[in-house]
Amino acid sequence: MPPAETKGYKFNHTMIRVKDPKISLKFYCDVLGMDLIHEQPMTDFTLYFLGYNENTEGAGTEEKRQRRLNREGILELTHNHGTESDSNFQGYASGNTDPGRGFGHIAISVPDIQECCARLESLGVPFKKRLTDGRMKNIAFALDPDGYWVEIVPQSLSEHPNRPE
Repeated sequence: MPPAETKGYKFNHTMIRVKDPKISLKFYCDVLGMDLIHEQPMTDFTLYFLGYNENTEGAGTEEKRQRRLNREGILELTHNHGTESDSNFQGYASGNTDPGRGFGHIAISVPDIQECCARLESLGVPFKKRLTDGRMKNIAFALDPDGYWVEIVPQSLSEHPNRPE
């Protein structure tokens, strides 16, 4: 049981850095179907907050900010201005290779994993692990434009026997 002092805490978001926001937003919004909840330009960087099932049409800046801060499961893409056109830019560490191993992946759950993976393949999305690879035939790992792993998992536990309930 968590301490009473933490009642009401929520896990809000995870941030990853991206080289080119146009390419990353196309992947996360058009390919994976996330909504752009809020865009926050700063002097040297811009933050893009993404999530599912969020209609912010007609909402003002402050209302979008409040909605973003009061929900769970948001992905924040941070773009440091200039990386998209820097030919010497080496990219960001995905967290899955040395040096810099640590961060592993984000995950999305889908109603039909076979259908989702077939769609991603038809769109040319690269995979780290397809459903047919390895021992776990019920998960896949797609790669986003910056090489971050996106785990694809089924929403139904009956399709996900190797995961604890």
